[in-house]
Amino acid sequence: MATSTQWVEGARPRTLPAAISPVVAGSGIAAHAGGFAFWPALLCLVVALALQVGVNYANDYSDGVRGTDTDRVGPMRLVGSGVARPEQVKAAAFGCFGVAALAGLGLVLITQLWWLLLVGAAAIAAAWFYTGGKRPYGYLGLGELFVFVFFGLVAVGGTVLVQVGHTTPATWAAAVTIGALACAILVANNLRDLRGDAAVGKRTLATRLGDRGTRWFFAALVLLAVVGVLLVAAWTTPWALLGLAMLAFLVTPVREVLAGGTGRALIGVLKQIGIGELAAAVGLAVGLVIGR
Repeated sequence: MATSTQWVEGARPRTLPAAISPVVAGSGIAAHAGGFAFWPALLCLVVALALQVGVNYANDYSDGVRGTDTDRVGPMRLVGSGVARPEQVKAAAFGCFGVAALAGLGLVLITQLWWLLLVGAAAIAAAWFYTGGKRPYGYLGLGELFVFVFFGLVAVGGTVLVQVGHTTPATWAAAVTIGALACAILVANNLRDLRGDAAVGKRTLATRLGDRGTRWFFAALVLLAVVGVLLVAAWTTPWALLGLAMLAFLVTPVREVLAGGTGRALIGVLKQIGIGELAAAVGLAVGLVIGR
């Protein structure tokens, strides 16, 4: 039976900045517009965290039962390592999805935007079918697209919408920054697992682009994140350039990836990207509050 420490490691806490960052950035946009609302922001955070942990457990379960997680570098695989039964990990995943659904329902009741139920259902479906179901889209090279949409556009845009009732051009520029960095986390993860995924027939975007193409795609995502910050500053306040604080944490990962880093060397890259994404979100939020 898995220990509590193993369950925490299996939740992959290094991916949590991808859940926290869009809520922080979106709340900064809302504050700049004069509409920051604590309880909707908190519920957005609960939704994002629950979905992130849920998708991590779901990925662990689905890859484990398919046998694609038996020889991996990186965080604990609960099913692949045999420390937890598949049904336990599946139940943990759906428990997280249930928490996300309840928090999302709270947002709907507060905002009266009932169509958000459809967005929430789509987000939960996307979380499960990343590696779940008969034709998981993560095995078709579409994982990065869905991460960009749901942990970038939907998460940032939704956070702003439930607080101020509308979105702005700066909302979507911030969403591009956050979405691009969330994608970069997944790209680095799949680059680390490229050989193993190719061997078991898991056709991620990294296996389709190849080693060299994946490394340049990673660098392009970081560049796109920088462009997003510049656009936020252009549409709001120069103080939003504080979001470029992310570069202090992203220069080394880009160098490591472009220099050909593999395996365990990319574990540190994943950590740095997560910190960089959070730095971008906090920098944007602080700058937007200062520049109101």
